[in-house]
Amino acid sequence: MSMTNYDRDFHAWSREQAELLRERQFAALDVEHLVEELESMGSRERRELTSRLKVLLSHLLTWQCQPERRSPSWNATIKEQRLSLEDLLDDNPSLRPTLPEQVTKAYRLARLLAVKETNLPESAFPAACPYAPEQVTNPDFYPG
Repeated sequence: MSMTNYDRDFHAWSREQAELLRERQFAALDVEHLVEELESMGSRERRELTSRLKVLLSHLLTWQCQPERRSPSWNATIKEQRLSLEDLLDDNPSLRPTLPEQVTKAYRLARLLAVKETNLPESAFPAACPYAPEQVTNPDFYPG
C-alpha cells in the first residue's frame, strides 16, 4: 500500500490509515498524525457542545427579555436546541460533567448573540449566566 501524504490529501490518508488498522498493520500507521486527529475529534465535540449551548442560551435570554416575541415557533426552536443538545450529550456522555464550565463559556457568546437578535443593549442581559445547567437542559424550564 502506498503511503499518502497527510498534508496533500487528507481524505485519502484517512482511508489508508483505516485500512491499515483493519489489516492490523500497526507498524505502517502514521501514529503522530493519528494522535493529532483523535485529539482533534474530541475538541470538535466540545466545540459543538459550546455552540449548541450558545444558541440555546441566546434563545432563553430572548424568551426572558422579550416576552412579546414568544410564539409557538420560538418555543419549537428552544425545544429543537434542547433535543440536539441531549443527543450530543447522549452520544458523548463524558461531556456531561463539563456542562457547568461549558455553560459559562457559551454564555459570553450567547449574550452577544442575544444583543444582535433583540437590538437591546448588552447591559439588558446579566453579565453572568442566570440559568443553572440543570435549567438549561430541562425541557420544562422557560425563564420569565
